[in-house]
Amino acid sequence: GAPSCSGSRSHPFEFERSRSESSGDEDDEEDDEEEEMEEEEMEGDPGARFGTDDGELDSDDDRERMINLAELTPYILCSICKGYFIDATTITECLHTFCKSCIVRHFYYSNRCPKCNIVVHQTQPLYNIRLDRQLQDIVYKLVVNLEEREKKQMHDFYKERGLEVPKPAVPQPVPVSRGRPRKVLGSVFRIPPELDISILLEFIGANEGTGNFKPLEKKFVRVSGEATIGHVEKFLRRKMDLDPACQVDIICGDHLLEHYQTLREIRQAIGESAVQDGLLVLHYGLVVSPL
Repeated sequence: GAPSCSGSRSHPFEFERSRSESSGDEDDEEDDEEEEMEEEEMEGDPGARFGTDDGELDSDDDRERMINLAELTPYILCSICKGYFIDATTITECLHTFCKSCIVRHFYYSNRCPKCNIVVHQTQPLYNIRLDRQLQDIVYKLVVNLEEREKKQMHDFYKERGLEVPKPAVPQPVPVSRGRPRKVLGSVFRIPPELDISILLEFIGANEGTGNFKPLEKKFVRVSGEATIGHVEKFLRRKMDLDPACQVDIICGDHLLEHYQTLREIRQAIGESAVQDGLLVLHYGLVVSPL
Protein backbone atom coordinates (compact mmCIF):
# COMPACT_ATOMS: atom_id res chain seq x y z
CA GLY A 1 0.00 0.00 0.00
CA ALA A 2 2.84 2.42 0.72
CA PRO A 3 4.42 2.40 -2.73
CA SER A 4 1.21 3.12 -4.49
CA CYS A 5 0.49 5.97 -2.08
CA SER A 6 3.87 7.55 -2.57
CA GLY A 7 3.66 7.03 -6.29
CA SER A 8 0.35 8.83 -6.46
CA ARG A 9 1.96 11.89 -4.87
CA SER A 10 4.96 11.98 -7.19
CA HIS A 11 3.09 13.50 -10.11
CA PRO A 12 2.12 16.81 -8.50
CA PHE A 13 5.60 17.36 -7.23
CA GLU A 14 7.11 16.71 -10.62
CA PHE A 15 4.56 19.06 -12.23
CA GLU A 16 5.42 21.84 -9.81
CA ARG A 17 9.13 21.27 -10.36
CA SER A 18 8.74 21.42 -14.12
CA ARG A 19 6.81 24.64 -13.87
CA SER A 20 9.44 26.23 -11.67
CA GLU A 21 12.09 25.35 -14.21
CA SER A 22 10.15 26.92 -17.11
CA SER A 23 10.76 30.48 -18.22
CA GLY A 24 8.69 33.44 -17.12
CA ASP A 25 7.39 34.06 -20.66
CA GLU A 26 6.03 30.56 -20.90
CA ASP A 27 4.27 31.05 -17.58
CA ASP A 28 2.58 34.18 -18.90
CA GLU A 29 1.49 32.45 -22.10
CA GLU A 30 0.07 29.51 -20.15
CA ASP A 31 -1.82 31.86 -17.82
CA ASP A 32 -3.30 33.72 -20.78
CA GLU A 33 -4.36 30.47 -22.44
CA GLU A 34 -6.01 29.28 -19.22
CA GLU A 35 -7.92 32.58 -18.84
CA GLU A 36 -9.11 32.40 -22.48
CA MET A 37 -10.25 28.82 -21.98
CA GLU A 38 -12.19 29.82 -18.85
CA GLU A 39 -13.86 32.72 -20.70
CA GLU A 40 -14.85 30.42 -23.58
CA GLU A 41 -16.28 27.92 -21.13
CA MET A 42 -18.28 30.66 -19.41
CA GLU A 43 -19.62 31.95 -22.74
CA GLY A 44 -20.45 28.49 -24.05
CA ASP A 45 -22.07 27.36 -20.82
CA PRO A 46 -24.66 29.90 -19.61
CA GLY A 47 -25.58 27.49 -16.87
CA ALA A 48 -22.20 28.13 -15.26
CA ARG A 49 -23.02 31.81 -14.96
CA PHE A 50 -26.51 31.36 -13.58
CA GLY A 51 -25.92 28.25 -11.50
CA THR A 52 -28.26 25.90 -13.40
CA ASP A 53 -27.47 22.23 -13.74
CA ASP A 54 -28.70 21.73 -17.27
CA GLY A 55 -26.89 24.74 -18.70
CA GLU A 56 -30.09 26.39 -20.00
CA LEU A 57 -31.49 29.77 -19.11
CA ASP A 58 -34.66 29.79 -17.01
CA SER A 59 -37.59 31.61 -18.62
CA ASP A 60 -41.33 32.05 -18.03
CA ASP A 61 -42.05 30.22 -21.28
CA ASP A 62 -40.01 27.14 -20.29
CA ARG A 63 -41.57 26.69 -16.84
CA GLU A 64 -45.18 26.83 -15.63
CA ARG A 65 -45.77 27.58 -12.00
CA MET A 66 -48.66 25.69 -10.45
CA ILE A 67 -50.63 28.00 -8.14
CA ASN A 68 -52.92 26.74 -5.41
CA LEU A 69 -56.44 28.17 -5.65
CA ALA A 70 -56.20 29.13 -1.97
CA GLU A 71 -53.59 31.76 -2.91
CA LEU A 72 -56.07 33.51 -5.22
CA THR A 73 -59.16 33.06 -3.07
CA PRO A 74 -58.90 36.46 -1.28
CA TYR A 75 -59.02 38.21 -4.67
CA ILE A 76 -62.13 36.45 -6.01
CA LEU A 77 -64.35 36.42 -2.90
CA CYS A 78 -67.16 38.88 -2.19
CA SER A 79 -66.62 40.48 1.23
CA ILE A 80 -70.39 40.71 1.78
CA CYS A 81 -71.57 37.13 1.17
CA LYS A 82 -68.11 35.49 1.56
CA GLY A 83 -68.69 33.51 -1.64
CA TYR A 84 -67.10 33.60 -5.10
CA PHE A 85 -68.03 36.58 -7.27
CA ILE A 86 -71.26 36.17 -9.24
CA ASP A 87 -71.84 38.99 -11.74
CA ALA A 88 -68.75 40.77 -10.39
CA THR A 89 -69.56 44.47 -9.99
CA THR A 90 -67.02 47.19 -9.20
CA ILE A 91 -67.57 50.57 -7.52
CA THR A 92 -65.99 53.18 -9.78
CA GLU A 93 -65.09 55.48 -6.87
CA CYS A 94 -62.83 53.05 -4.97
CA LEU A 95 -62.56 50.00 -7.33
CA HIS A 96 -63.79 47.51 -4.73
CA THR A 97 -65.70 44.58 -6.23
CA PHE A 98 -68.68 42.58 -4.97
CA CYS A 99 -71.42 40.32 -6.29
CA LYS A 100 -73.98 42.41 -8.14
CA SER A 101 -76.90 41.26 -6.00
CA CYS A 102 -74.89 41.87 -2.80
CA ILE A 103 -73.87 45.45 -3.57
CA VAL A 104 -77.30 46.43 -4.94
CA ARG A 105 -78.95 45.11 -1.76
CA HIS A 106 -76.37 46.96 0.35
CA PHE A 107 -77.16 50.27 -1.39
CA TYR A 108 -80.81 49.97 -0.36
CA TYR A 109 -79.85 51.20 3.12
CA SER A 110 -76.44 52.83 2.70
CA ASN A 111 -74.59 55.01 0.20
CA ARG A 112 -71.11 53.96 1.36
CA CYS A 113 -68.74 51.26 0.17
CA PRO A 114 -69.03 48.28 2.54
CA LYS A 115 -65.26 47.76 2.41
CA CYS A 116 -63.67 51.22 2.72
CA ASN A 117 -66.72 53.26 3.87
CA ILE A 118 -66.22 55.93 1.21
CA VAL A 119 -69.36 57.82 0.11
CA VAL A 120 -70.13 56.38 -3.33
CA HIS A 121 -72.85 58.91 -4.22
CA GLN A 122 -74.96 61.21 -2.09
CA THR A 123 -78.32 60.07 -3.49
CA GLN A 124 -77.85 57.42 -6.21
CA PRO A 125 -74.89 55.11 -5.44
CA LEU A 126 -76.12 52.66 -8.09
CA TYR A 127 -74.94 55.15 -10.73
CA ASN A 128 -71.31 54.47 -9.76
CA ILE A 129 -71.11 50.70 -10.20
CA ARG A 130 -70.06 48.76 -13.31
CA LEU A 131 -70.03 45.07 -14.22
CA ASP A 132 -66.51 43.62 -14.42
CA ARG A 133 -66.92 40.92 -17.08
CA GLN A 134 -63.19 40.20 -17.35
CA LEU A 135 -62.93 39.44 -13.63
CA GLN A 136 -66.04 37.28 -13.77
CA ASP A 137 -64.56 35.27 -16.66
CA ILE A 138 -61.42 34.72 -14.58
CA VAL A 139 -63.48 33.49 -11.62
CA TYR A 140 -65.40 31.04 -13.80
CA LYS A 141 -62.12 29.69 -15.22
CA LEU A 142 -60.53 29.28 -11.79
CA VAL A 143 -63.44 27.68 -9.93
CA VAL A 144 -64.47 24.38 -11.50
CA ASN A 145 -68.18 24.05 -12.40
CA LEU A 146 -69.08 27.38 -10.76
CA GLU A 147 -70.62 28.81 -13.93
CA GLU A 148 -72.63 25.63 -14.63
CA ARG A 149 -73.96 25.53 -11.05
CA GLU A 150 -74.96 29.18 -11.17
CA LYS A 151 -76.81 28.74 -14.47
CA LYS A 152 -78.66 25.71 -13.11
CA GLN A 153 -79.69 27.57 -9.95
CA MET A 154 -80.97 30.50 -11.99
CA HIS A 155 -82.89 28.14 -14.31
CA ASP A 156 -84.48 26.34 -11.33
CA PHE A 157 -85.35 29.65 -9.64
CA TYR A 158 -87.37 30.91 -12.60
CA LYS A 159 -88.96 27.54 -13.35
CA GLU A 160 -90.19 27.07 -9.77
CA ARG A 161 -91.96 30.43 -9.96
CA GLY A 162 -93.42 29.87 -13.41
CA LEU A 163 -91.35 32.65 -14.96
CA GLU A 164 -89.61 32.70 -18.29
CA VAL A 165 -85.91 32.01 -18.00
CA PRO A 166 -84.03 35.08 -19.29
CA LYS A 167 -81.82 34.43 -22.27
CA PRO A 168 -78.17 35.48 -22.13
CA ALA A 169 -77.48 38.78 -23.79
CA VAL A 170 -75.82 38.39 -27.18
CA PRO A 171 -73.78 41.39 -28.38
CA GLN A 172 -75.25 42.79 -31.57
CA PRO A 173 -72.87 43.45 -34.50
CA VAL A 174 -72.35 47.11 -35.25
CA PRO A 175 -73.31 47.90 -38.88
CA VAL A 176 -70.43 49.14 -40.98
CA SER A 177 -71.17 52.36 -42.81
CA ARG A 178 -69.10 54.52 -45.06
CA GLY A 179 -67.87 57.90 -44.03
CA ARG A 180 -67.15 59.00 -40.52
CA PRO A 181 -67.59 56.31 -37.85
CA ARG A 182 -70.55 56.90 -35.58
CA LYS A 183 -70.27 56.58 -31.85
CA VAL A 184 -72.47 53.75 -30.62
CA LEU A 185 -74.04 54.39 -27.25
CA GLY A 186 -75.25 51.55 -25.07
CA SER A 187 -78.37 51.59 -22.98
CA VAL A 188 -78.08 54.19 -20.21
CA PHE A 189 -80.40 54.40 -17.22
CA ARG A 190 -81.91 57.85 -17.12
CA ILE A 191 -83.86 59.47 -14.31
CA PRO A 192 -87.39 60.34 -15.44
CA PRO A 193 -87.67 64.12 -15.75
CA GLU A 194 -90.70 64.21 -13.43
CA LEU A 195 -88.53 63.03 -10.51
CA ASP A 196 -86.97 66.44 -10.06
CA ILE A 197 -86.61 66.70 -6.27
CA SER A 198 -84.13 64.80 -4.11
CA ILE A 199 -84.88 64.79 -0.40
CA LEU A 200 -82.89 63.80 2.66
CA LEU A 201 -85.00 62.54 5.57
CA GLU A 202 -83.30 63.13 8.93
CA PHE A 203 -84.73 61.64 12.14
CA ILE A 204 -84.85 64.05 15.10
CA GLY A 205 -86.24 61.61 17.67
CA ALA A 206 -89.42 60.29 19.27
CA ASN A 207 -91.04 61.06 22.58
CA GLU A 208 -91.75 58.48 25.26
CA GLY A 209 -94.64 56.12 24.66
CA THR A 210 -94.36 56.29 20.89
CA GLY A 211 -94.01 52.51 20.76
CA ASN A 212 -91.82 50.24 18.70
CA PHE A 213 -90.93 51.33 15.18
CA LYS A 214 -88.38 50.31 12.57
CA PRO A 215 -85.62 52.77 11.71
CA LEU A 216 -85.85 54.19 8.23
CA GLU A 217 -83.37 52.28 6.04
CA LYS A 218 -83.50 54.54 2.99
CA LYS A 219 -83.21 58.22 3.87
CA PHE A 220 -82.31 59.44 0.37
CA VAL A 221 -85.41 59.62 -1.84
CA ARG A 222 -86.00 61.09 -5.30
CA VAL A 223 -89.60 62.15 -5.98
CA SER A 224 -91.69 64.51 -8.05
CA GLY A 225 -91.83 68.14 -6.99
CA GLU A 226 -95.62 67.80 -6.99
CA ALA A 227 -95.47 65.34 -4.08
CA THR A 228 -96.88 66.76 -0.86
CA ILE A 229 -95.85 66.47 2.77
CA GLY A 230 -98.79 64.11 3.10
CA HIS A 231 -97.12 61.76 0.64
CA VAL A 232 -93.89 61.95 2.60
CA GLU A 233 -95.74 61.08 5.81
CA LYS A 234 -97.38 58.05 4.17
CA PHE A 235 -93.94 56.93 2.99
CA LEU A 236 -92.55 57.20 6.52
CA ARG A 237 -95.50 55.37 8.07
CA ARG A 238 -95.23 52.47 5.63
CA LYS A 239 -91.47 52.06 5.87
CA MET A 240 -91.31 52.41 9.67
CA ASP A 241 -94.47 50.40 10.48
CA LEU A 242 -95.84 53.25 12.58
CA ASP A 243 -98.90 52.88 14.74
CA PRO A 244 -101.91 54.98 13.62
CA ALA A 245 -101.87 56.74 17.00
CA CYS A 246 -98.35 57.98 16.29
CA GLN A 247 -98.13 61.52 14.94
CA VAL A 248 -95.43 62.46 12.42
CA ASP A 249 -94.15 66.04 12.46
CA ILE A 250 -92.10 67.09 9.43
CA ILE A 251 -89.93 70.20 9.64
CA CYS A 252 -87.86 72.08 7.07
CA GLY A 253 -85.51 74.57 8.65
CA ASP A 254 -87.57 76.25 11.36
CA HIS A 255 -90.92 75.65 9.65
CA LEU A 256 -93.42 72.97 10.65
CA LEU A 257 -94.87 71.79 7.33
CA GLU A 258 -98.50 71.16 6.46
CA HIS A 259 -99.84 68.10 4.63
CA TYR A 260 -101.02 70.05 1.57
CA GLN A 261 -97.67 71.76 0.83
CA THR A 262 -95.79 70.43 -2.19
CA LEU A 263 -92.03 69.88 -2.14
CA ARG A 264 -91.51 72.32 -4.99
CA GLU A 265 -93.40 75.06 -3.13
CA ILE A 266 -91.38 74.39 0.02
CA ARG A 267 -88.09 74.62 -1.81
CA GLN A 268 -89.07 77.88 -3.48
CA ALA A 269 -90.44 79.41 -0.29
CA ILE A 270 -87.60 78.53 2.07
CA GLY A 271 -84.80 78.86 -0.48
CA GLU A 272 -81.22 77.62 -0.34
CA SER A 273 -81.21 77.41 3.45
CA ALA A 274 -83.31 74.24 3.08
CA VAL A 275 -80.93 72.67 0.54
CA GLN A 276 -77.78 70.73 1.37
CA ASP A 277 -75.60 69.35 -1.47
CA GLY A 278 -78.57 69.58 -3.83
CA LEU A 279 -80.90 67.79 -1.38
CA LEU A 280 -84.04 69.19 0.21
CA VAL A 281 -83.49 68.38 3.89
CA LEU A 282 -86.59 67.38 5.86
CA HIS A 283 -86.48 66.51 9.57
CA TYR A 284 -89.16 64.30 11.06
CA GLY A 285 -90.10 63.46 14.63
CA LEU A 286 -92.56 61.08 16.23
CA VAL A 287 -94.98 61.97 18.99
CA VAL A 288 -98.08 60.34 20.49
CA SER A 289 -101.30 61.89 19.27
CA PRO A 290 -103.45 63.41 22.03
CA LEU A 291 -106.67 61.56 22.84
